[in-house]
Amino acid sequence: MGEIVRAHWSIENRLHWLLDVAMNEDQSRVRKGNAPEITSILRHVVLNLLRLDVQTKGSIRSKRMRASLDPAYRLKAILGFIPD
Repeated sequence: MGEIVRAHWSIENRLHWLLDVAMNEDQSRVRKGNAPEITSILRHVVLNLLRLDVQTKGSIRSKRMRASLDPAYRLKAILGFIPD
């Protein structure tokens, strides 16, 4: 039973907490139609793409900020950080 509980909290800590801290998911005001599901999917895609970057040190939040400011980094992220 303890293993099941630890597995559940591992998911909570690794994914949901990160989405809330790095992407302010709990503060989202998207509520109507398909928009909540679509924005959730986009957040997960962005999170997974930024996790692929193993060369850049820093948090997901700092990588997200870099992607917003640096078009070259953003393009690398969109392409999945394929080696040159």
